[in-house]
Amino acid sequence: MNKKTFGAQRWLYPMPAFLVGSLVDGKPNYMTAAWCGMVNSEPPTLTVGIRHERHTLKGIVEHNVFSINVPSTKQAAETDYVGIYTGNKTDKSEVFKSFFGVSKKAPMAEDCPVNLECELINQVDLETHIVLFGRIKETHVSEDCLVDGKPAIAKIDPLIWSPTDSAYFGIGEYVADAFRVGKSFKK
Repeated sequence: MNKKTFGAQRWLYPMPAFLVGSLVDGKPNYMTAAWCGMVNSEPPTLTVGIRHERHTLKGIVEHNVFSINVPSTKQAAETDYVGIYTGNKTDKSEVFKSFFGVSKKAPMAEDCPVNLECELINQVDLETHIVLFGRIKETHVSEDCLVDGKPAIAKIDPLIWSPTDSAYFGIGEYVADAFRVGKSFKK
C-alpha cells in the first residue's frame, strides 16, 4: 500500500462541531470548537482546546463552569456563525435559546440534542490553545433523541467537521456492534 506523508497535521477523524457555552458579562456566549473529547470515565471528564483570545474563555475562567452542546446537522448555520464571529464584537446571546442547570452559570443551547454541564477542574496552557478539563456534572438529552431510554446517535444527528475539506458532515451508516465484532476476528 502506498502512503503519502504530510508532516504534522491536525487530521484526526471524526472531529465534532461542538458549542462551548459560558456566561460572559452576564450574557450567554457560545463558540464552536472541534477539539473536544472524553479523557476519563469515572468521574466523566472531557477536554476542550480553546484559543487564548476567545471571548468565551473569559466567562469560563471567571465562573469555573462551561457547557458543551452537541448541535445536530440542522444547526450547521448557527454553529458556523458562532464560530466565525467573536463575542468581543458580536452579541451572540440570542443565537440559541439558553437554559441553565445545576451550575446556574453555564448556559446551554436548548435546541441542541445533547448538553453537558461541566465544572472546570484544570487547564493546561499549550502554544496556541488552553486545554480545559471539565468534569461533567449533569447531562441533558432531548427526549425525542432517546430510544429505549438512551441517547441514539441517529436521532441526535451530530454535526461533524472535516479539517481537510473545511466542511460539515453528518454521521455515516451503522457498521457493527462495538465490543462484539472483534470477537469474530481471526488471524
